Amino acid sequence: MHVDLFDYELPQHFIATEPAEPRDSARLLDLTGAGLVDRGVSDLPGLLRAGDILVYNNTRVIPARLTGRRGDARIEATLHKAEADGSWAAFVRPAKRCRVGDIILFEGELEAEVREKRDGGEVILGFPETGAALIETLKRVGRMPLPPYIKRGEEEVDDATSYQTMFAARDGAVAAPTAGLHFTDRLLAAIDAAGVERAELTLHVGAGTFMPVKAEDTDDHKMHLEWGEISLDMARRINRARAAGGRVVAVGTTSLRLLESAVLEDGTVPAFSGETGLFITPGYRFKAVDMLLTNFHLPKSTLLMLVSALVGRERMLAAYEHAKREGYRFFSYGDACLLERSDDVT
Repeated sequence: MHVDLFDYELPQHFIATEPAEPRDSARLLDLTGAGLVDRGVSDLPGLLRAGDILVYNNTRVIPARLTGRRGDARIEATLHKAEADGSWAAFVRPAKRCRVGDIILFEGELEAEVREKRDGGEVILGFPETGAALIETLKRVGRMPLPPYIKRGEEEVDDATSYQTMFAARDGAVAAPTAGLHFTDRLLAAIDAAGVERAELTLHVGAGTFMPVKAEDTDDHKMHLEWGEISLDMARRINRARAAGGRVVAVGTTSLRLLESAVLEDGTVPAFSGETGLFITPGYRFKAVDMLLTNFHLPKSTLLMLVSALVGRERMLAAYEHAKREGYRFFSYGDACLLERSDDVT
């Protein structure tokens, strides 16, 4: 499909720069019926049924943005994926100032060697530390990797806390699974009281989630790989709920993509551990997920294509126009919408 089919206009003032407070006071556009209904995230428990299962991502965002120097050159880097040998893939600027073998000194103390250069401003960086030890150093010297559309001036926003979901438990993401930002203890208690089951998985979201689709046709776009895991216990929990007639409700596109990456042809979700580069566009046949709680996504983004595959491109874009008329807040710190899979997608 032509990427321009997923374009829309969004003036800057619609982009949220901080989360709603309290988090569950965000607005919710309900698309589960035939029309559009303006609600709040706090209404979510009443839109689910006893026996449904809510599946959320427990990844934790690490401070993966670094500023360094190679000689006189200033280098900005965003780590986005851990490699098997302990090195990290990173997007750097300016990439032309980095050569294989160069040593970059980040934050005045953390050295990294450029081990490989790839297309699109991507390099492989090797650090003296790996694994958990490197993560601890990043927590001390790095910065939270906010999306590029969130600009920070003099305002005081605690992004180290705000850009982290209440489910965050496993270090490794460099972007938040933002649908999870809407949850609070109060909201979860109401969901539990409604008889809705819960399950967790891990998808370490990469910075590629912010990358624009530069190709003119979706067939020519390449997704960056992300690592994910579904435990055997959680897979069994999801399968039991669905077998009993419950709906699988994904909290965010990251949960949805991992479930759809793992699912078998018969709809069974097995245990899974590995990488996924699943790119969902209209025409995709969903096998694992029935409903999706998600934020409003960027024009011409892979995530807008995903939600269009779930409910239809024309309906999704019409919902976005409605959201603008009603003053919804967009993107990572913005409001949410609730979608239900349609078997008649146009």
